Amino acid sequence: MAGFFDSFVADRAAAGQLVVQPRMGFGSLKGMRDGLARVAQLDFPVIGTLTLDSYTRVGDYRTPLERLAAGEELNGYPIVSHPVEETRKLLSGLYKPTFPVQVRHGTALPLRVFQRSVEVGLDATEGGPVSYCLPYSRLPLRDAVAAWAESTRYLADAAEFGHIESFGGCMLGQLCPPSLLVAMGVLEGLFFRQHGLRYMSFSYAQGTLAEQDRGALRALRTLAAEYLGDVTWHVVLYTYMGLFPRTPDGATRLIRDSARLAAATGCERMIVKTVSEAWQIPSIAENIAALRMASEEAAGPLDPASPSEGQYFAEVLGEARTLIDTVLNLDPDVGKALLAAFSAGLLDVPFCLHADNLGATTSVIDEQGALRWGKLGRLPLPASAGRDDLARLGSAALYGMLDHVANSYDSHPDGMLDVRR
Repeated sequence: MAGFFDSFVADRAAAGQLVVQPRMGFGSLKGMRDGLARVAQLDFPVIGTLTLDSYTRVGDYRTPLERLAAGEELNGYPIVSHPVEETRKLLSGLYKPTFPVQVRHGTALPLRVFQRSVEVGLDATEGGPVSYCLPYSRLPLRDAVAAWAESTRYLADAAEFGHIESFGGCMLGQLCPPSLLVAMGVLEGLFFRQHGLRYMSFSYAQGTLAEQDRGALRALRTLAAEYLGDVTWHVVLYTYMGLFPRTPDGATRLIRDSARLAAATGCERMIVKTVSEAWQIPSIAENIAALRMASEEAAGPLDPASPSEGQYFAEVLGEARTLIDTVLNLDPDVGKALLAAFSAGLLDVPFCLHADNLGATTSVIDEQGALRWGKLGRLPLPASAGRDDLARLGSAALYGMLDHVANSYDSHPDGMLDVRR
């Protein structure tokens, strides 16, 4: 009962179909099965998701069952807490070649989650040594790298078709320039390959400007083919991961735009958010509606390329390649190279407060609405890559950047506004 994930995505891609996937997770066995069953019944290409709860993410496997026994809800499925046989029953009759299921978890120490996933018959998951440490954890990066090395080796050995989706393209969800997202995805892919994995995917989160995103996704595909041509991989787009529009109309426009972006750039898979994302944990019905909307939008006419897409492609490609090569030149062991790069500030995530992130870089949204480097810190990039004229950010300007996408879609019927207005 394994190996469905990559073949399913590849077959649908060959047919010109985008695979859509929810971020759905429920604590109870019945709730999770009901959610998967509703998704499995859809008449377009979908993948099921077991999104894990916040207790499991921090290694607390007792509290989830206590809360469920008290009649409370969880914000995800506690796969380690529920008995193996119960989760197997949950998946029975649903998980099959036409309906793969991925475990999405958010933990910097993933071994127990990987082990339980394999025990219940699943072999596809996501995360990464950097992307699931810096944004989500106080765990020292050195410990996360060691844990992910062990966990990746385990998955590669225990599951013939073990698959990890790097979360590197979604670092902090927002305000991270595309070149770092692309570089981090490729670097985590190289880390996975070093530890025996041969099936993977690379994420990219929809940003602040469609033309820039299109160029960045093209750069990601180019670099993945160059650095990881000997493994099986595909690209997955996330609907915007930052503050979401607060109105149903604004959220609907954003989701539709993300689906068109995925289709126009040849993404094989898409993680879909829901219209209610800004104010509640989405229901099964809201997830189903969002999946249908995204699939229908992706099947429609493609948005034409703009003249600026090529400029953004060249810009992101050059910056990302420089970051990747700089890191790889530090040490033949990718994990050690990542640690050295963050220690020296050669990799530096803007506005990330983790103790192992130097925090000398910033990002800005420029006059066109593109996300760019503000202060470069110690990044090995040319001075022209930074926007010193926009780099001095006060709290009001930073909040405005955080809220830019939500406000644009909520206040304007055509989507994004010029950030400088």
